[in-house]
Amino acid sequence: MAIFDNFSGIDGGLHFLARYGHVLFGIAWIGLLYFFNFVQVPAFAEMEAGARSEALRKITFRALWWFRFAALATFLTGGLMYGVGGKNYALDTAKGMSIAWGALLATTMFLNVWGVIWRNQKINIASAEAVANGGQADPAAAGAAKKAARASRANAVFSIPMLFFMVFTSHFSGYYANPSGGKAAAAWILFIVLWAVVEASALGFIGGLDGPINKLLFDDHRKTIVFGVAYWLVLFLIGWEAILGAR
Repeated sequence: MAIFDNFSGIDGGLHFLARYGHVLFGIAWIGLLYFFNFVQVPAFAEMEAGARSEALRKITFRALWWFRFAALATFLTGGLMYGVGGKNYALDTAKGMSIAWGALLATTMFLNVWGVIWRNQKINIASAEAVANGGQADPAAAGAAKKAARASRANAVFSIPMLFFMVFTSHFSGYYANPSGGKAAAAWILFIVLWAVVEASALGFIGGLDGPINKLLFDDHRKTIVFGVAYWLVLFLIGWEAILGAR
């Protein structure tokens, strides 16, 4: 079989399979992320407490299993894709900076899934199970749900530029000048500041979980979508068009 010829070499079969898995698992991960943020949360707001609790225990619980393991599989296949048999792009190239931006956003999202969203949703789901079985609600459940929701909304924001730069790397970044000197520093400062503000806000480090940034950007899923697009446009139009410019 041709796929086993030069299996672990540059652009060989292993690299192809890792890329295929990365796309497949990524579809599952991001699809569920959008389901939670743009379908489930608005629907839960319109449900009675009993219906919301049952959906949380019987639907969300299952969806979270696929969500977190799809995130893990996406992360691992991405590492495999660039670690074995793939082209390694230097950071001082346009392709290298593009994939680095996408990878850093994706890594943040992965850590949010396992370190924030799932850890806090476990508390929320366990509380709902206790109430359904005649017990008492966990007083920490409401706060845990808020923490999970904020991190999930941050991931929805990050996903828009993340997916762009993942695709942009191979298909269009080569038209831009390689980053160097002050231009590279300016582009990276822009990226890091925006990333830090969004993530720190979602974690409650800037103004708390109900601070003005969180309430403006994360309370309404429609505003989250608008902000995600604006975030991508700032990174691209200022970081790439204005700072780096064409070759």
